[in-house]
Formats: sequence, structure tokens, C-alpha cells
Amino acid sequence: MQEYLKSKYPLDNPLVVSALDDLPLWSAPFGLKLLDVVKLKRNMNVLDIGSGTGFPLIEMSQRVDNSCRVIGIDPWKEAIDRTDLKIKTWHIANAFIIQGVAEEMPFKSNFFDLIISNNGINNVENEAFVYQEIKRISKPACQMVLTMNLPDSMKEFYNIFKDILYKFNKKREIEKLKNHIFHKRKPIDHSKTLIKKAGFHVTNISQSIFQLKFLDGTTMFNHSLIQVGFINNWKQVLHERDLQSIFGMIEKDLNKIAHQKGELCLTIPWICINCQKSQ
Repeated sequence: MQEYLKSKYPLDNPLVVSALDDLPLWSAPFGLKLLDVVKLKRNMNVLDIGSGTGFPLIEMSQRVDNSCRVIGIDPWKEAIDRTDLKIKTWHIANAFIIQGVAEEMPFKSNFFDLIISNNGINNVENEAFVYQEIKRISKPACQMVLTMNLPDSMKEFYNIFKDILYKFNKKREIEKLKNHIFHKRKPIDHSKTLIKKAGFHVTNISQSIFQLKFLDGTTMFNHSLIQVGFINNWKQVLHERDLQSIFGMIEKDLNKIAHQKGELCLTIPWICINCQKSQ
């Protein structure tokens, strides 16, 4: 009998249940497009930069055979442990995960045939270093597929944040907010310039948008995605003494918009960049 006809994943197994969240809310729209764009081949070495809790690393590893090696790298230890649990639970022989930073990757030169990063590179500390590392470790003709959200992401929130800072003449905080947005969400031309310097030719850029809808600002601030992925960075823009008052005003204004429109909608514009290294 073929191995895949045997029941390896009974739903009464706690390990199986714990490994079922393979399509995280934030990662899904970006990652599904990324998986459509990658070219699947045999005998590939694949790298997922900023692999997080395992998507799309694990999905990618199961779409190719064991002639391929799919490696994820991420500095987040708890995410590494979570990904490792999934790899072991699904008995995936061709997926590997290591803890590390993209600015200094422990791989030999000219090693990878495919490099992917699902909204990951725009969150690194030093993009220039990362792209030079990519240039070093990628083979000639290596495909690279990157997704990233753009500077206008969640503009409905950020516009209110900025307006309140301007109202109270918080010049230092305004500059910090601008730097935060640029650090996390780069303009398209900025990314294209770094990709070109890394020796890659941009084949195609597809642009899209999705929405995060909430009942109001209060529910948005309490949502697990916002709590885990965003609010700590927002808090760092402000002095501790201003946190309660400023966020209270933001929440009030968001709730007012939600009352007027029937809901609060945050828009997320994003791109998928498909590129190839020069021969």
C-alpha cells in the first residue's frame, strides 16, 4: 500500500490538532500569491527568509519532493520551536528550520535555487546587508519571490495617529512615526533598487489589496493580530506618559468612524515581486 494511503494524522491526536494553523491570518493573502508565482522543480535548495511559525515554509516543502531541501531562517526562537513541531508532526523529511538573522546567514555561497520571503524582508534590521547576503548565497538564475505590504497599509489608523500628534505639536513623535512606517513598509522603488543591486532582474510585480474589518477601534486594538504584531511598535513612538491619552484619543476617533460607517475597515496594499538573478 502507498504510504499516503495510511492514516497518519488522526484528528484525536493532540499533536495533529496543535499543528493545524498552517495559514495565519496576516500571512495568508501574501503567501498564497507567493505560492502561485514560484516555479516548482526537482533538486532545488529553497530558502524562506523570515519563516515565522512555518508558513509558507511547510507548505512549500510539501509541494516538492525529497530531492529538494526547503530551509527556513528566523530569529524568533518560539516560532522556530513551533515550526519544528509542525515539521515533526507532519513527518516532513525535506524541511529544516534554523534560528538566525538574515543579515548574516550561515549558508555557503551559490547555494540556493529559490529564495522566498513572505512579508519578511521588510521587517529586517538592515535591508542592505540582507540583499547582499542574498546575492552571495543565491545561484545564477535563482528565482526570488518576495511579498511585502506598502507604506499606505492601515492608513485609516495612521492618519488619525499623525493628526493627533500634529494637533499637540509632537514633533519628535511625528518623526518617529514616519521612521517606523518607512522601516516596516518600503516604497516599491526602494525595494526595486536594492533588488537590482543584489544582481536580480525584476520579472514582474503584482499589486493587490485586502481589508481587515472590525466592529470598531476598541475591537481592533484588542484583536490578537494587533496585540502580537503591531501595538508594541506603535507604543514605542510615544513617551510612556502619553500612552493612555494618545491611544485613548485614537480609539475614540476610530470608534466614531466605525459608528458613522457601520464598521472599521483597514486597507492593506501589498505587492508580490518575482525576480531572477542574472546568469
